[in-house]
Amino acid sequence: MSLTASATAPSSSRVFEVNDHNFAETTLQSPIPVLVDFTAVWCPPCRAIAPHIEALAAAYAGRVGFGKCDVEENPDVVVRYDVRNMPTLLLFKDGVVVGQIVGAVPRSRIEALIDKALASGAQS
Repeated sequence: MSLTASATAPSSSRVFEVNDHNFAETTLQSPIPVLVDFTAVWCPPCRAIAPHIEALAAAYAGRVGFGKCDVEENPDVVVRYDVRNMPTLLLFKDGVVVGQIVGAVPRSRIEALIDKALASGAQS
């Protein structure tokens, strides 16, 4: 599966849908790191960071995948990764969580998490 926007997302979006059914394929088996935004439509902090996620998806296109997982519609993934607060950002690399941010944070903090994961890959 391509790490591009889902068919249901706006065509300008580089953020793809992550759900209980495609999680392994889009995230765990990805050849590049994937940042998953665990979110809910009713969550104001989730809406606050959404533009940052979209901008980062464009900035890191081809180097990092960006997924969005609705916590209400995907209980299996939510329980598996013990997501209790929104937004929760989990960064996966080689099938494992290599970073986590909980809550609305500045874009620079998300970038730092991503850059650290990319730098660790350059050394191996």
